[in-house]
Amino acid sequence: MTATYPTPEFRRTALAPGLLGAIVLLAGIALVGSDGFTVIRFAASILALIVAVFAWQARQWWWLIGLVPVAIAWNPIVPLELGNDGWLGAQYVGALVFIAAALLIKVRNPEDRNRR
Repeated sequence: MTATYPTPEFRRTALAPGLLGAIVLLAGIALVGSDGFTVIRFAASILALIVAVFAWQARQWWWLIGLVPVAIAWNPIVPLELGNDGWLGAQYVGALVFIAAALLIKVRNPEDRNRR
């Protein structure tokens, strides 16, 4: 006898990169003002673009209002200088954007066996 388990109705495609982006930004608080902050800039910018692509694919374009500025602000190629206090506040705001996007961007599961 095999048990069939219901499939979830939605997929949260941005969950992993969104939570990883929040972890990177919160860990980057310790590196604000040092040379290691460049690594945080690369990671945060790339992860913001990845989550933005998932938001676009989910047709939830309003998330681009928060994700594109994160990608631009943490861009390591053309760095934005906010000062140490500015970056500390921005790290928290960026982490909140990542967490909210990770939890709220979802796509209907095409393999939903529960649908009739």
